[in-house]
Amino acid sequence: MRPAGCGKEWIMAFDYKKEYKEFYMPKNKPEIIDIPEMKYIAVRGKGDPNVEGGEYKAAIGLLYGIAFTIKMSKKGSRQIEGYFDYVVPPLEGFWWQEGIEGVDYGKKEEFCWISVIRLPDFVSEKDVEWAVEEAGRKKGQDFSKVEFLVIKEGLCVQCMHIGAYDEEPATVDKMNQYLQENGYEDDFSVERLHHEIYLSDARRVAPEKRKTVIRHPVRKVKG
Repeated sequence: MRPAGCGKEWIMAFDYKKEYKEFYMPKNKPEIIDIPEMKYIAVRGKGDPNVEGGEYKAAIGLLYGIAFTIKMSKKGSRQIEGYFDYVVPPLEGFWWQEGIEGVDYGKKEEFCWISVIRLPDFVSEKDVEWAVEEAGRKKGQDFSKVEFLVIKEGLCVQCMHIGAYDEEPATVDKMNQYLQENGYEDDFSVERLHHEIYLSDARRVAPEKRKTVIRHPVRKVKG
């Protein structure tokens, strides 16, 4: 496709949400899905994500700083092998609380979390290390908390939640009922966690209209 008046071939940026709808745009009813290995940039932390100026909001800023440094690397000195233009994928989060299976939404101050943004497969750990140094140099900020992470979630149940974050327990209850009716059970562990994908910008979208993918690790019930 060539826009009018443009002398160069116009190629749309690869959008993970559109190309992998099974991962990012599930229906608002539970479904079982097998999630393959994916690469991420990640920041780990603890505490209530709603605290203004808190650790969680700072982590988001760090992630986007690195995400866009990698995306814009094509215009700088680092030419990443296999690079193609892409839309930065949505913010995601893995959540847990010590001594609790799943999450207790009434104890936000006890949250432990890993905030992540997916990376294209062509990005390596060395590329992330470069981006941390490059962003720090250009912005005069410490990005050292950002790490390269590879996660293979495997068998999961997921569902689209539409509404405020504090109303997520209703969607989780629906997911749990689906598991019971179809011979599955939760399979939480230190490596398999409550997972959320944030498709709506909370700064611009009203709480009742926000879209969040909720995903839990599962296993088939034996016997």
